[in-house]
Amino acid sequence: MQVRVIYFGMLKDAVGRQIDDVELPERSTLADLVNDRIRQTPPIDNFRTVLAFSVNQEYAQLATVLHDGDEVAMLPPVSGGTDTHVGTASRCSIVRAKIDQQAIMDAIKHPDDGAISIFDGIVRGNTRGRKTLYLDYEAYEAMALKQMEQLAADAIANFKVRDVAIIHRLGRIEIGETSVFIAVASAHRAPAMDASRWLIDTLKKTVPIWKKEFFEDGAVWADGEPFPEELRTSRDLAKG
Repeated sequence: MQVRVIYFGMLKDAVGRQIDDVELPERSTLADLVNDRIRQTPPIDNFRTVLAFSVNQEYAQLATVLHDGDEVAMLPPVSGGTDTHVGTASRCSIVRAKIDQQAIMDAIKHPDDGAISIFDGIVRGNTRGRKTLYLDYEAYEAMALKQMEQLAADAIANFKVRDVAIIHRLGRIEIGETSVFIAVASAHRAPAMDASRWLIDTLKKTVPIWKKEFFEDGAVWADGEPFPEELRTSRDLAKG
């Protein structure tokens, strides 16, 4: 059988390409595939303790059995957005144009709301003491949008807020521009503020979006947030 492997972020740079089509025996598992890639593509071995994996845009465990035609993504820690994809119920989108914060606010407001809490993620001009020129974001777009829509649905259910908008931008983003914008509408301020904080913190750990930081003296992929323990299947690879 054949599966397609997609590499992202720093792993894509290390391997030197984004896609491999890999032949495997029938009933191979995700662990079999990863071990095959470690043998065939040595740079992957350097990422044993930080990778997570997805199969057909869903996070997966090493015991997952693969099937012909599956799409497997190898995901370094995320950093935390065709032009626009919009989630109808949750107002989630991934864009390449500048984010229009006021249009989002106008669209989400409702007479029943007593508060809208926002998070506006802005590109700053200094990172760890180095002057930043600009950032460049990339994503596993289909999976990222699916994860964002799930986060919005979970926030609505768990924090009892009325509506959520999450917009993330990809591509080159200049200093002072918005990379991610979150708005949460609710009858009361406390649930809106709590949900907004939870959304950005969880997005930064679980949504497959990566950023590359460009400085005067070079460029690096940003150190990502650690994956939640339940997603870090590669912790088992580290024992091998």
